[in-house]
Amino acid sequence: MIDYEKLQKSLKHLELQFENYQRAKDRAELTDLDREAIGESVIQRFETCYDTLWKTLKRYLTEEAGLADTPNSPKPLLKLAGQNHLLAAPVEQWLKYADARVSTAHDYSGEKAGEYLAIMPGFLKDAISLVQTMTGQTWR
Repeated sequence: MIDYEKLQKSLKHLELQFENYQRAKDRAELTDLDREAIGESVIQRFETCYDTLWKTLKRYLTEEAGLADTPNSPKPLLKLAGQNHLLAAPVEQWLKYADARVSTAHDYSGEKAGEYLAIMPGFLKDAISLVQTMTGQTWR
């Protein structure tokens, strides 16, 4: 049986911190450095969530879907998930998330950080959908 707790927790933390980031622009008491730090925290939580998600997806495909030879890296695994109708969004969108995850390890600069933060609403929606598919539970 797959334990989804770590995945659900990391996704919830990302969701809450992204909401915090979205509200930060309206909070006069925050400095630009504070807002930047909140944005960086969102990116770090995205990294954790994405990594936890694809590793949990691998276990799901092996243990629940019964696929014996699952890839051990995100992109081929996401393609396999798409072939098995687990992804609500097109596989190409998930591959963009994979590219973003690889890029976050190299560059948190202003422009790049803005690009990463811009994909968060879509990633959150798609990740929640995938978690619901894997767990059979409605997202809380």
